[in-house]
Amino acid sequence: MKIAKEFYWEMGHRLRYHAGKCKNLHGHSYKCMVELSGDPNANGMVLDYYDVKAVIEPIIDELDHSFMVCKDDNELIEALDKLNSRKIVVDFETTAENICLYLLGKIRSSNLPSNIRALKVRVFETENTYAEEEEVI
Repeated sequence: MKIAKEFYWEMGHRLRYHAGKCKNLHGHSYKCMVELSGDPNANGMVLDYYDVKAVIEPIIDELDHSFMVCKDDNELIEALDKLNSRKIVVDFETTAENICLYLLGKIRSSNLPSNIRALKVRVFETENTYAEEEEVI
């Protein structure tokens, strides 16, 4: 059985080595679809949606209205510090694919119940573009 829940946040980033517009500071209205697969419990639920929200929402809240920046982007980190602006410093370039893997890892490392067998994360960077990864737990 599979269940899913959507989450939304606003976040800025840039891709320093991009040849086009994405090398500039910009932001997106992100959407994330989290899908959990597993065996339903005695009450017929894989996981209560309230419990899904309790696991995922703190991760999303950390990202919301922040700027995700690669740890090697010293110039931007310095500027964000000077502006006293929220930032999430990560050890990867902030592509949709890497953000998807980041979220998958954060969710996987949370306390998911033992009946959850697989996790899929789909990150929409725009209305019609997304990156997706799935793994068996």
